Amino acid sequence: MRWEEKAGKVTTNTTESSEEQQKNIQLSTILITGGTGFLGAYIIKELVQQGYQVRALKRSRGLPAFIPSSIFEKVEWVEGDILDVVSLEDAMEGIDTVIHAAAVVSFDPGKKHTLFKVNIEGTANVVNIALEKNVRRFVYISSVAALGRTAKETKVTEEKKWTKSKSNTHYAISKYFAEMEVWRAMGEGMEVMVLNPSTILGYGDWNSSSCEIFKTVYNQFPWYTEGVNGFVDVEDVAKVTVALMKSPVSNERFIVSGENLPFRQLMNNIADNFGKKRPSKHATPFLMKIAWRMEKLKSKFTGKKPLLTKQSARVAQSKTYFDNTKLLNTLPDFSFTPLTQTIEKACKRYKQQLP
Repeated sequence: MRWEEKAGKVTTNTTESSEEQQKNIQLSTILITGGTGFLGAYIIKELVQQGYQVRALKRSRGLPAFIPSSIFEKVEWVEGDILDVVSLEDAMEGIDTVIHAAAVVSFDPGKKHTLFKVNIEGTANVVNIALEKNVRRFVYISSVAALGRTAKETKVTEEKKWTKSKSNTHYAISKYFAEMEVWRAMGEGMEVMVLNPSTILGYGDWNSSSCEIFKTVYNQFPWYTEGVNGFVDVEDVAKVTVALMKSPVSNERFIVSGENLPFRQLMNNIADNFGKKRPSKHATPFLMKIAWRMEKLKSKFTGKKPLLTKQSARVAQSKTYFDNTKLLNTLPDFSFTPLTQTIEKACKRYKQQLP
């Protein structure tokens, strides 16, 4: 299969005003994939609170407990999967706009096949059915990982070009090629929007996704690194997704990142809010190499997923800064929640769920 990147430019519908566009979207039903995931659930909450009719694709598992059931009761749920094209065809009947948030997130090298299957092939399926059903607008939740990482300290904007690098994880590669499917849809006439969130923080299931950071610190993980990364409040990403969905802007990508923080500062802040001991041992690159190898060996005996992998160790050591200027210029009335507030709010809710 050949993947080709499409260059995007801002376009607007000249036959109707932005007010008319927003009204038309408001009256239509929005389909979201990945609605039971961490970010997807918050996007559903934002859509429902703004009065949208929401249809969501879900597998047989239950609904997440971190969103009020009163929100989910207003959603039209469709049993299905992005790898099942028949269920996608049913889900997209009468749909004007798709928000595609379903994805597998993992740094486990053993999940490479699953990452590529779901993130690339699954996205291709969603795009193909959307084109077949004449969906007008397609919003894709990608990741800053899809912009690629480099070994040296870098500042990343939307103009960054993907380059092959050992610093790119399997997850990053899968999201990059998934984006190619979305740009293909643009080439075939669909209005698309690609969002690249950085690491998402907030209250959710702390046994999965980026929420595991809170559980790790709560359990007083002793190690810290000198790496730097972008972080963003989950509710901010949901608000940005809906704001851009109903805006007249299309065929663009946006980095969605609130602040760039050292991992140590992030973990110290979480530890302080939990009343736990801060990480105190510096994990040098040499020690990290030993640690991920030990975790790999331990996982073979226990059958549990490793706390650290070669790929996640590289991310933890890297220093990458993400520029959110383009987004803030496009949405001048929007401002990011300070991460100190995000962490305080999340820690308070996590403590409330503890026995």
